[in-house]
Amino acid sequence: MVDAPSTAMLSTVVTQAMDLDFELPDPEDDSISPFDFNQAIDQAWEICDRFDLQTEIWRGRILRTVRDRERYGGDERGAGFLAWLKEREITKSRAYNLIDLASSADALLEQGSVELDSVSHFSKQAFIETAQAPPEVQVLVGDAARDGKKITKNHVKQVAEEWTAVTSDLLPEPIRAKAADNSLPSKYLAPLVKEMEKLPEQHQTAIQAEMEERPDLETVKDMTLSARYLSRYLESAAQVQTITDGAMNLELALEEALRLDCLNLTADLVHQAAQLENAMAKLHTSWKRLGSLSDRLYVESGASTPNLRQLLDSLGSLAGDSLSLPMGDLATGRTIRIQMLPEE
Repeated sequence: MVDAPSTAMLSTVVTQAMDLDFELPDPEDDSISPFDFNQAIDQAWEICDRFDLQTEIWRGRILRTVRDRERYGGDERGAGFLAWLKEREITKSRAYNLIDLASSADALLEQGSVELDSVSHFSKQAFIETAQAPPEVQVLVGDAARDGKKITKNHVKQVAEEWTAVTSDLLPEPIRAKAADNSLPSKYLAPLVKEMEKLPEQHQTAIQAEMEERPDLETVKDMTLSARYLSRYLESAAQVQTITDGAMNLELALEEALRLDCLNLTADLVHQAAQLENAMAKLHTSWKRLGSLSDRLYVESGASTPNLRQLLDSLGSLAGDSLSLPMGDLATGRTIRIQMLPEE
């Protein structure tokens, strides 16, 4: 378990807050070069960012303590905790984000991936990225922080990309070897692995064979796009009811798209079809709901409520079997009409 916060530690945090005092550059001083101005601003921002991280972690611990106290008192639904948040004008989402941050911090400290003295070397976003990274990446980043390196979000991303490039089984050995000796930039390999993880094994194998034959940067870029379009095609095709209800062979259609080198066009087509079907389902649900509400309001209203009746008449073009919607200017625009057929 992580040691409970001591009074001395809290005092240190408060003292650091009182010591925050910057000499910001004069924005109207033309003698300050853009480089010097930006450097001074960035340094001040980094200090605030690091202090903000420690403050947010402590806030998360405080909120977690209050929440657990309410649970210990027997209120499993958390009503007492929500009331406490409401009194202090703290949203539930922000509270639980802070609690998650504090839990991540405690986990990193308990595992030894990051030492307490090293937390000040992290920016807030870098610390969050580290908490979400694989354990091996956490150790590498923690070692860098222990050596006094300032840890930014980009640094964590770079370490994660390098680790992925040299360890992922989805990448063939020639690619991993080139990543290890830095002859192939690792930043291009992490997106490839991310896309390949979404694919069935047979498609992964095809992409791996292509990279083994041509283990260069252009092939990696091409295979990343291919994997992205492949996953979009396969995911969207499985959702399109118009396709799945038929007898067509999706794999054969995919092979033909690959042969014609129009996978991107085919993937976008199927993806758009999935979106259209989803919009149609939502349209039908909204139309049924609108009709039900219109019927209920018609029964409740009468001659004594002419304005409500006028509202119902105005919405009649949407609530009836024939929907119409004017697009653009009434004089020069067009009207979209949709006919809702009666259900069998």
